[in-house]
Amino acid sequence: MIPRSVLLALLVLVLPGAFAQHTYSIALLKYNGGGDWYANPTSLPNLVRFCNTSMGMRMDPDVPTVEVGSSDLFNHPLVHMTGHGNVVFSPAEAENLRNYLIGGGFLHISDNYGMDPYIRPMMKRVFPELDLVELPFAHPIYHQQFDFASGLPKIHEHDGKPPRGYGLIWDGRLVCFYDLECDLGDGWEDPDVHGDSEAVRTKALQMGANIVRYVFAGVP
Repeated sequence: MIPRSVLLALLVLVLPGAFAQHTYSIALLKYNGGGDWYANPTSLPNLVRFCNTSMGMRMDPDVPTVEVGSSDLFNHPLVHMTGHGNVVFSPAEAENLRNYLIGGGFLHISDNYGMDPYIRPMMKRVFPELDLVELPFAHPIYHQQFDFASGLPKIHEHDGKPPRGYGLIWDGRLVCFYDLECDLGDGWEDPDVHGDSEAVRTKALQMGANIVRYVFAGVP
């Protein structure tokens, strides 16, 4: 298994702009199918601000939007995807996303309620040979800067089920993390958007920071 730090280092060599001046970058994934990929406009800027403040990171405060089939995808080692409804990847888009993830990129999917029946078949199109597997609470993604001994925090109720974190694992490496019945993205939004308590928002941001830290661990 190739360590994530080595894969990301290779990505930097191939795409020098990805970490200009040692700045980490995260992007929002735009997809087709009619789903609201743009659902949480304040979430990623707030997460970036939290990571820079609480962990001393140097993430770019500008969060661009990248399309699934675009070559720009490869300029961002971490991309975030959310929405409530339909998701469609064309064969070319699925291949582009697959190449991105195999090449060292990472996808975080946050179900904003209603996305689950659509994203699963699309990720199967990306990785026909892989299944989303539930990650154990001992997985390192839950134990980075902040410790979540019981896995994902519960941010919004949705169907009242416990939050669950799934992953796609390629060649021993986690390439995609999917939070379901949790809604991390909503928890990152401005306080007045959903009226979440400060404690709930803090847990959401801390778990988001763990994801960021997990992806960028070892990158200079």
